[in-house]
Amino acid sequence: MAAIPPVCDFGWPAVDATLRGTDGRTHSIFDQAGPNGLVVAFICNHCPYVKAVIGRIVRDAEDLKAEGIGFVAINANDANAYPEDSFANMKLFAAAYGFGFPYLHDEDQAVARAYDAVCTPDFFGFNRDLTLQYRGRLDASRKEAGASDLRRDLLEAMKQVARTGNGPKDQIASMGCSIKWKDTA
Repeated sequence: MAAIPPVCDFGWPAVDATLRGTDGRTHSIFDQAGPNGLVVAFICNHCPYVKAVIGRIVRDAEDLKAEGIGFVAINANDANAYPEDSFANMKLFAAAYGFGFPYLHDEDQAVARAYDAVCTPDFFGFNRDLTLQYRGRLDASRKEAGASDLRRDLLEAMKQVARTGNGPKDQIASMGCSIKWKDTA
């Protein structure tokens, strides 16, 4: 069943954490910010919504660099229940798609909880002050990649954030598979 995150909570401050990356190093989320902002994306390896757009995510992350926007992806799914989302498989996924950004493992799910992440993909776009300005979709693709000429919602919103410090007032929520939370019982 698809999950849909809430609307953007404009001005909410980003949360920093240091997590292990698929490149073998640890990374601070804040260290990934560019001079004009940061996108924190919650993704995973197995979700059909992510698989449908992963090439576009990689493309848009690269294009955002030119706008002074940094990008980081985080996988918080329970890898015991979903082995395809294991750290070893994260390394393979990042290599297969040529990630030019850190792909971090939120093994204890603390970061996903701090961000109130709901689904994969779930995008959080922050301005240069690291306050939330965008929480919307990548584009209109769902479980199948849409047409190649779809409006690039995340890219266009973050370009606006880079120019003005503010995100668009009208945003369309992302949709994807729910975060696979660990059983705490």
